[in-house]
Amino acid sequence: PQFRGILPLDGFHLSRSLARRMRRGDITATLDVDFDAIIDGCAAREETWINDTIRDLMDQLFAAGYAHGFGVWRQGKLIGGMYGLSLGGAFFGESMFSAETDGSKMTLAFAVDQLRRTGFTLFDTQFLTPHLASLGAVEIPRADYHARLAEALPQQADINSVPMETDPQAVVQRITQTS
Repeated sequence: PQFRGILPLDGFHLSRSLARRMRRGDITATLDVDFDAIIDGCAAREETWINDTIRDLMDQLFAAGYAHGFGVWRQGKLIGGMYGLSLGGAFFGESMFSAETDGSKMTLAFAVDQLRRTGFTLFDTQFLTPHLASLGAVEIPRADYHARLAEALPQQADINSVPMETDPQAVVQRITQTS
């Protein structure tokens, strides 16, 4: 495409209301826990491109360590999630969902924090939606995207090099210090 959506990892916008919701402390975030439930959540809409072939391929990529799922849970219930692919220092967000208010926003906050702490430099959102724009995502021209991608792919980021942060307060603090 002529323009590509990205979420600058140092530019995530955490609104006061979202920060307040996260600080309540009644949520838990996970990485690569119940990947199938995250895919199911992303596919649970009237029209979806996530068919059986995509599910099978994502399961294979997950088993190979390339696909990852972020989830946010409240009282054992998955309330938001996102999955994507990692290659080098680039993370390609494929789909996300929200089962409760701000579920996807909280998921993105935890994901951005994890990606930053583990050496990623590019978060590709593919498209720019109003939802993503409200969180700091931007559109960049194709040439800029290719330059950022060429820089990110040879990097050796490892999404599992540090444990996933489970304390929402710590995530809020880190994000508000850098955005």
